[in-house]
Amino acid sequence: MRNRYLDLLRAIAIVRVVVYHSTGWVALTIAFPAMSVMFALAGSLMAASLDRSGPLAVERRLRRLLPSLWAMSAIAVPAMLLTGLAWDWKILYWAFPVQDPPANGWGSMALSATWYLRDFLWFVLLSPLALPVFRRFPKLSLATPYTALAVITLLGLTPHPIARDMALYGGAWLLGFAHHDGMLRRLARRRLAGFAVLLATAGAGWVLTHPGPRGYDLNDIPLGNALWSAAFILVVLGLAPAVTATGASRLVTVLNARALTIYLWHVPIIVAVTRIGETHGLPVRGATGIGWRLVVIVALVALAVALFGWIEDFAAGRRPVLLPGGRRRRPVVAPVSPAVGQIAETVRT
Repeated sequence: MRNRYLDLLRAIAIVRVVVYHSTGWVALTIAFPAMSVMFALAGSLMAASLDRSGPLAVERRLRRLLPSLWAMSAIAVPAMLLTGLAWDWKILYWAFPVQDPPANGWGSMALSATWYLRDFLWFVLLSPLALPVFRRFPKLSLATPYTALAVITLLGLTPHPIARDMALYGGAWLLGFAHHDGMLRRLARRRLAGFAVLLATAGAGWVLTHPGPRGYDLNDIPLGNALWSAAFILVVLGLAPAVTATGASRLVTVLNARALTIYLWHVPIIVAVTRIGETHGLPVRGATGIGWRLVVIVALVALAVALFGWIEDFAAGRRPVLLPGGRRRRPVVAPVSPAVGQIAETVRT
């Protein structure tokens, strides 16, 4: 049975990402640190998959992750090659993005969100090794990414983007492990709240004293982002109710079943809509610009979901459908005579 509370968190996270990229509202990064929440939820699900399937869980996660990327790459890569991208063996990273795949000018902006898949891929590949270590040394494991990020920040180091993101989001992934193993639920609420307040205070203090180029946007302040996000995750996952699939919202179901499609396609759509608006002299900023762009972006994202969302069903081994979450038809059962019913009851007992 699915935990619909976790599905609700993922749905809110993906909506928040789209709205933030469409509007640039800095407050959204503080109100709901969506990327860290998504990594924490993925870490919890990955731990569950490893417990259920062992190392095969890696193959299953990749099988669900990559086909949607391949579909977008089949369109984006030829378009970039036709508009000036040099042919290079690194184009293969579009098939398996363990490094940032190459992109030309417009592609660098429109396809910039693929960093999430790169990091997700590394976390998945490392999880079979990381989970046993975490269970053997949970406190040390949790402290490691935050300590590494603090060292990077305080010393002004510039590590490889993958190493930096492992430090930035590794704590969230490990908190997902902790959630799956029940460690957060076993903490007394007062102690959990104390940890959350401590982390939130430290994160807020760092953010307020070290604003980035866009002010208090957490995406520009890695250490503050990690600390604030850890506090947020402790609260939303540590106090998570055990909610099953009963009473699931259709919208939550759709957003979860199409989360990867929405994530991959929303940035190219935002870039295209904004550039077309600028070309035709339409306002793209302020209440008017944000308003019309958001309506068009949502409509086009819905179209992308209709065109490409079925790939997520195929990758997950489900029957492809246009819109997931519909009611299943109940099988028609022919009436049986009392004698047949009595025989069946005898067999069952």
